[in-house]
Amino acid sequence: MGEREDEADFVVQQVRMLRRGDGGEEVMALQRLLQQAGHRLVIDGDYGPATERAVRAFQRRVGLVADGIAGPKTLQALRESPPDERLLQQADLEWAAAELDVPVAAVMAVNEVESRGSGFFPNDRPAILFERHIMYRRLKHHGLDPAPHRAQHPDLVNPSAGGYAGGVREYDRLTRAQRIHHDSALESASWGLFQIMGFHWQHLGYDSASHYVECMHRRERDHLDAFVRFIGKDRRLHDSLRDQDWARFARYYNGPAYARNRYDEKMARAFARHSHALGDGGMLA
Repeated sequence: MGEREDEADFVVQQVRMLRRGDGGEEVMALQRLLQQAGHRLVIDGDYGPATERAVRAFQRRVGLVADGIAGPKTLQALRESPPDERLLQQADLEWAAAELDVPVAAVMAVNEVESRGSGFFPNDRPAILFERHIMYRRLKHHGLDPAPHRAQHPDLVNPSAGGYAGGVREYDRLTRAQRIHHDSALESASWGLFQIMGFHWQHLGYDSASHYVECMHRRERDHLDAFVRFIGKDRRLHDSLRDQDWARFARYYNGPAYARNRYDEKMARAFARHSHALGDGGMLA
């Protein structure tokens, strides 16, 4: 995060996620897959407690994040396709919780609400969103005058946010911006599962913007590592996560528009659900 606009959320790829409270044919299809995987379930189309428990159990068995939500990763694994080794695992979230000294359920809540579900686009590149207003600032940071580039490429260099293409098309904007200035372009995109801005690379301990981007191309575990560094470097975020002060956490992580999108309420509900599933106040059962 950091200088990322909430207004840009509409261009982030959205994926169908089945969860507690859902119903219908899609849930019935999920239940059949879970039955085939060895879980005893009534095929009733109701995503209730039993279905959620079965999803969590399956996710734990195959090494995925055990959040009880059936998204593309879980559905792919249920269809007998081994999980991609680049995908985030429950053990990774447990590692992050230990690093930050917070409940596992707290990290799971943030991952559920803030991670967008997948750190990679279908073309296997890390998920990104290019921010033209950050490009404007980064050019100044590197001693370059943004004015002529703004005149020629207002969709890439602009003091105001906007110009989004969305999804994999953001890479077209990034490539064009790199022709203006390579490092400024990398620093002006948010990257990976948690969409942390590239300009944070030095603050987070990476060797360069290119090194940060190289890490984002590896695995979602590397995306989580960037998130852990980001939280660990910000006392306000770290304290808020440790105390489960979701309104304060959302305010500093998402910006002043957090309440409009109810990020704090979503994380509070997710934390309560994961705490109940894990037991012991959200630590490992």
